[in-house]
Amino acid sequence: MTDTVNRFYNSIENASGQSQGSLIELFVYFLTVEIGQDSATAKEVDQCFTDCDLTPPKATASRLSEGLKTKPQKFVKLDNGYKLQRHMREALSKQLGGETMTSQTSATLRSLEHKMPPGRAREFLSETLDCFEVSANRATIVMAWILAINHLCDYIFTNKLAEFNAELAKNTDKRVKVKIIMQRDDFSDIPEVKFIELCRSAKIVSNDVRKILDQKLGTRNSCAHPSGVRINRTKAIDFVEDLVENVVLKFTI
Repeated sequence: MTDTVNRFYNSIENASGQSQGSLIELFVYFLTVEIGQDSATAKEVDQCFTDCDLTPPKATASRLSEGLKTKPQKFVKLDNGYKLQRHMREALSKQLGGETMTSQTSATLRSLEHKMPPGRAREFLSETLDCFEVSANRATIVMAWILAINHLCDYIFTNKLAEFNAELAKNTDKRVKVKIIMQRDDFSDIPEVKFIELCRSAKIVSNDVRKILDQKLGTRNSCAHPSGVRINRTKAIDFVEDLVENVVLKFTI
């Protein structure tokens, strides 16, 4: 969560001038609104300070507890932590400038689009970002995954087909329905989790990229069918940035 909380911290106007008390409130906002947790504990708030290279307050738990006694009250106490009173949540949302943040974030993601050469992939990313800008976070994630995997297949078919087929020939997993990639569509006969494994064993991707793909596949799976999992804006941003920067732009066709 380090990158995510740092992105949030950097979006705060005059972040370095905020008091520790104000940052506690803002990190509770981050954990319960941006990330979507039901509540935030003192330990989780302290971890936000640490992740942003800030010294945690000496008595975060006490400050959260004191926020129950202020007039107006700042926090609501739940069994497993705290969340913001509605008036505090709305005030912080206004302070952070929700509309401005969304606009700035969209501009950042759009800059990735302009790093790509004209063509089908760039057009597909443009449609993916259209989804993000109307808060269709699940659709954003599913489309970004399709973009990355499709790009990786194109890259392998163009540049690394011999290496991939050499590893595919060793496969004993019965879920894989093809013995050799002869044409581009043959990749569809390989389950995605196995495809990632073969990319790594063929040394087409590094272990770090393999970890990114494995993690993102899990997120995609959570988004690709109806479920109770909340998919917030921050998760969609991380998903798109990670895959575009570390897959689409890294493996040049």
